[in-house]
Amino acid sequence: MILYGINPDQMIPTSQALRQKGKEARSIITFKDQGKFTPVTRDVNKMINKQNETRIPELHDLRRERMSVSPFTFYRGTALIMAHDLSQQAISGSQLIICGDAHINNFGLYASPERRLVFDLNDFDEAAPGPWEWDLKRLITSIILCGEELGLRDDQVKEIATKAAMHYRLGLRKVLELSSMKRYSVSIGEEDILDKVSSKSEESFKKVIKKAKKRDSEQVISKMTQEDSYGRRVFIENPPVLTHMEPGPAGSVEESFEAYKKTVRPDIEMLLSQHILTDLARRVVGVGSVGTRCFLLVLTCENSSHLVLQIKEASQSVVTAYNPIIGSPLQSWRTISDNGRRVCDYQQILQAYSDPFLGHFQSKGTDYYVRQFRDMKGSFEMNELNHDGFLQYVEGCALLLSRAHAQSPNANWVAGYMGKTDAFEQEIVKWCISYSRQVYRDYEVFVK
Repeated sequence: MILYGINPDQMIPTSQALRQKGKEARSIITFKDQGKFTPVTRDVNKMINKQNETRIPELHDLRRERMSVSPFTFYRGTALIMAHDLSQQAISGSQLIICGDAHINNFGLYASPERRLVFDLNDFDEAAPGPWEWDLKRLITSIILCGEELGLRDDQVKEIATKAAMHYRLGLRKVLELSSMKRYSVSIGEEDILDKVSSKSEESFKKVIKKAKKRDSEQVISKMTQEDSYGRRVFIENPPVLTHMEPGPAGSVEESFEAYKKTVRPDIEMLLSQHILTDLARRVVGVGSVGTRCFLLVLTCENSSHLVLQIKEASQSVVTAYNPIIGSPLQSWRTISDNGRRVCDYQQILQAYSDPFLGHFQSKGTDYYVRQFRDMKGSFEMNELNHDGFLQYVEGCALLLSRAHAQSPNANWVAGYMGKTDAFEQEIVKWCISYSRQVYRDYEVFVK
């Protein structure tokens, strides 16, 4: 069926029609195809070194150090390699706006604009239109690698990974049954988390929630800054993680800040206009992001309160680098040339609530995006969760990935493709187990 607008030339397929098309696609790319891992040939170290060419040279060793901790940390830093590998696997043919790096450590707690603590995807550096199964395979593989690192048995790891894939499939169908507005606004808050977790793991979740609520700009100011001789709040050096840069033209920093302010909402622009820039320092973050340009800004208001913003470099998405050109309702979304804007736009699409300070600018040929730093952000330490807690955490990640994917026009096609039985998740988990062995082999090559 087709829905027609006022102008009969305007039409969209119904959800039933999209699901039927997805169901029919199973005969072209079968579930068995999705479960078969096709071995890939590439030089992992060469790819990583090539990526380092555009990164800050003195941080290359730190990136290698962080990636070499374990196969899982190595995996976190190799979204580019997995995108390359995924492009050589079975692809169903439907594209959504995807995260591009949906591993389990890229979910976490943060504050909504109403100061409600929510749990959602929180990293969008690689977000772009792409094959929907790329996100799911990246998520499930991360569950397998992390579960094994935690010492879980093979049967436990497989069961948890399968349940996560099932929650994605069922979650997508459930979200798509909601009205468009309810689908748009559905979210998971702290009250939902505590209502769902078992009594065995409740204390671990409460601990993270309590800690997240204390993480704000004022805490950053009290712990990471000091007063200089002029009475300004400036960052305390902690090399190589936090360092001041060589003095440069203050005007260029102010100019970039003014450009950023033009990309936020008028109320946020007005709020920012009541602050002055007090300090700027380079900050090293994450695993895969080490070596990219990242800065922290201290802003001071006339009443001596403070706001801390984070500026991050935005490069081309690894999804875009390897995504095959497939006809899609999202084809026009591929044309965003400003990567700072790309990250902001897709974050706002994929998250239930996004940081109101989210904005972007360009400086000296480099794209950047801006957001609040540590605005009630909280992450779960996997080694502090018991078996039940780990299972409940990854099920929540899978549900939120389905919620994010449900915002794209072709989501019903995906629901139709996966179907109503567990046959799909069985094959996806089979692929992810095979790919996790590839990660171990790559890790061995890397650490040598």
